[in-house]
Parts: sequence; structure tokens; C-alpha cells
Amino acid sequence: MTAPDVAVRPVHQRSTGTRLTLWLSRLGWRHAVMWVVAAFAVFPVLFVVSAALNPVGTLSSSQLWPTGASLANARELFQNTPFTTWYANSLFFALTNAAVTVLLSALAAYAFSRMRFKGRRVGLIGLLVIQMFPQFLAIVAIYLMFSNIGEVYPVIGFDTRWGLLLVYLGGALSINTWLMKGFFDTVPRELDESAQMDGATHAQVFFRIMLPLVTPVLAIVALLVFINTINEFLMASVFLRDTASQTLGLGLYQLVDSQRNANFGMFAVGALMLSLPTLIVFWFLQRYISEGLTSGAVKG
Repeated sequence: MTAPDVAVRPVHQRSTGTRLTLWLSRLGWRHAVMWVVAAFAVFPVLFVVSAALNPVGTLSSSQLWPTGASLANARELFQNTPFTTWYANSLFFALTNAAVTVLLSALAAYAFSRMRFKGRRVGLIGLLVIQMFPQFLAIVAIYLMFSNIGEVYPVIGFDTRWGLLLVYLGGALSINTWLMKGFFDTVPRELDESAQMDGATHAQVFFRIMLPLVTPVLAIVALLVFINTINEFLMASVFLRDTASQTLGLGLYQLVDSQRNANFGMFAVGALMLSLPTLIVFWFLQRYISEGLTSGAVKG
């Protein structure tokens, strides 16, 4: 072994050790945090999947890693409960509330952003103030209100889709209108003015020019409203008392309310089925999510 070889090797070893130390200090801790967060997020999913496939179908027998695989829980859920009705009700509320909220919020945001009228500033501040208070604080007042309304107009009373949908719309319009208003402010006014000079009406400017330009915020609002509605439980538990009109969240709660241990397998299957629409909507709108969350914060 020559003298130069002996001199070069320690330098190479020190260089490798230095690079490893620098990588651990700069990036290694980020990878460690990422794995911890990933494990924290995946753990409940694995447990629910294991419980859904558990042949016994009880909470006490469920484990993180399934000891067997069976579709018995799914068969019992479909055969012994009105699962399809619950599922259809949840999809109706989520899809309808998302679509109507996007339309009404966009119309209100366009008015606040492009028009100047008396009470505009007070209206914007009022939207923020109303949003500061959770909707469940008004649950008693809403209950008494719809008790009286249901006697006159039964179609929007308790155990009806349209009554609960009105409550959902009232709680979702304020913050979404403010979010869209900030996004509308980023669109140059010259586009509106040039279109109006060519003879376009406000409706034509809104539907043909503004909406295609603000598609990202429409997508993100639709996604957020869809997720909040399909997972909502409190208001639905007050308005929907009949089994046939309940959502999937209410139906699954009844399965484990009195017999949590015995029906946990069916509850896990229903929870997995309830997550599928959210995943589909998220996959469909994912290209708009990043842009929609950031662009609306440029102007207020």
C-alpha cells in the first residue's frame, strides 16, 4: 500500500461522514417527520379496513392486521339495514348542497366584487361576523323555526330533504361568498368593461367571462362543501328522525349506539363506503385545489 493511498482514504471517509451528517441535519429530520405523520394517518385506515374484513365483525375481535378476510359484514349491512337509502340521501345532500352553494356564492361574490351599492361594506363585515359563530349555537332557534314552518309547509319541515338542505345552505354561503369575492377581485376589471362596451349584460359577463376564469375557486368550494355535508351529523340528527330519511352517518351511528361491539364490522364497511365519494370528488377536482386555495388570498 502506497503512501498516497493511506493519505487519501481518511479524507474520503471524513468527506462521506460529513455529507451524511449534513444530509441528516438538513433533510433527514424531515423524512423522519414525514414517516411519523404517514404512520399516524395510515393507522386508523388500516384498522377500519381490518375491522371491515374481520369475519367475526365485533370491536373486541378487531386488530390492526386482519386474521381473516370475509364479506360477511358487507352482506349483513346491505341485507339488514336500509343502506342504499341512507347512501342515496347522503349523496343527495352533498351533491345538491355543493352545486347550489357554488352558484349562489358565486353570484353574491360577483355582486360584492364588481358592484358598488349601499350596505356593501356592512354586508361583507356581516358575513365574517356571522361565520365567527358555529351553526350549532342556533340549533334551538332553527328547531323552533322549522317546527312552525313544517306545520304550514310540510315539504320543508322535519324528515324532509328540502328542509335540511335549506339549513345547510344558510350555513355555507357566508364564508364561501367571502372566499370567492377575494378570487373575483383578482380578475382585471378591464375584461368586464370591454365586454359591456360590446353590449354584454351582467349575466353574460358573469357566465361567459367570469366563471371560466374563476374555475379553481369554484372547484375548491365545491369540494369543501361536499366534504362538510357528507360528514355532517349534528343538524341531520335533529332534522331527520325517520329511518328512511336519514343519512348514512346517522344510520351508521345507530348501528353502534346500543351494540357497539356487535355491529362494528358493519360500521367499518359503511365508513369505507362513505369515503369513496369524497375520494372520487377529490380526484376529479385535484388539479384545481392548489391554485384555488392560494389565488383567492391575493386581494381582500
